[in-house]
Amino acid sequence: MSAPFKQVTVVGLGLLGGSIGLAVQAAMPGVRVVGFDADAEVRTKARELGLAHEVPEVAADAARGSDLVVLCVPVGAMGQAAAALADGLSDGVVISDVGSSKASVARALAEALPGHTVIPAHPVAGTERSGPDAGFASLFSNRWCIITPPADADTAQVAKLVAFWEALGARVDMMDADHHDKVLAVTSHLPHLIAYTIVGTASDLEQVTQSEVIKYSAGGFRDFTRIAASDPTMWRDVFLSNRDAVLEMLQRFTEDLTELQKAIRKGDGDTLFDHFERTRAIRRGIIEMGQDDARPDFGRSDHDGQQ
Repeated sequence: MSAPFKQVTVVGLGLLGGSIGLAVQAAMPGVRVVGFDADAEVRTKARELGLAHEVPEVAADAARGSDLVVLCVPVGAMGQAAAALADGLSDGVVISDVGSSKASVARALAEALPGHTVIPAHPVAGTERSGPDAGFASLFSNRWCIITPPADADTAQVAKLVAFWEALGARVDMMDADHHDKVLAVTSHLPHLIAYTIVGTASDLEQVTQSEVIKYSAGGFRDFTRIAASDPTMWRDVFLSNRDAVLEMLQRFTEDLTELQKAIRKGDGDTLFDHFERTRAIRRGIIEMGQDDARPDFGRSDHDGQQ
């Protein structure tokens, strides 16, 4: 089977962009990968790591001749990054991205690149690590990639983007951008907000020294710190770009938390037990779908733990 695209430009060479570059080279060796990053030091590092076949000094030069451009920058920078590519884009090129919020990104890309085909996407994969050193070719293996094509999208171009992500090992689903933003608000964005909050709360408690927080971190708090170590620029932009959906889910969460608070105050063990039993079923479902591992520490080895 031939590769869906002949040349792919990856803009933003951090964890996701670097991983795409490596994954394309591993899965589709005949496809040329061109990379670009606004940071000169990252461009130099990307060349050393072989994240792409070529890493030009100018964004528009990186876009020349490519039939797919994937923007891997924070969602708040999508419009600016896209505009920098405009002079180098070929006719018929597909513009996509990896952003965690989709409605705002679709608008930003359409405004920056009128007349070009924009098909947003979101690979639901990542780690707490960032930067060009963080990338690895298997990041997308057996992970979901959600594609949110606009209503008037060319079905042939959508099919090519689906084939691209499947070639990288991803499982592909499609949905409306607004629906995606609501789903991800509860499955990804809200958990990150809670993690940032609880880790911040622990560090602010005056009666607990920082050394004690670190020394006595049990499994639950330790996992929160892993999530809270994620790229602050990326997550700042995610919360601002998906503001409405995040606030809606945060209100629901606050109401549920209040109910648990009442149960604890009243000594209502039945309510607590029923709630905890219901949430255990969610965990079992995630494992059964192959999206995590039932083994201790989620089956991670030292290397896997960085993934």
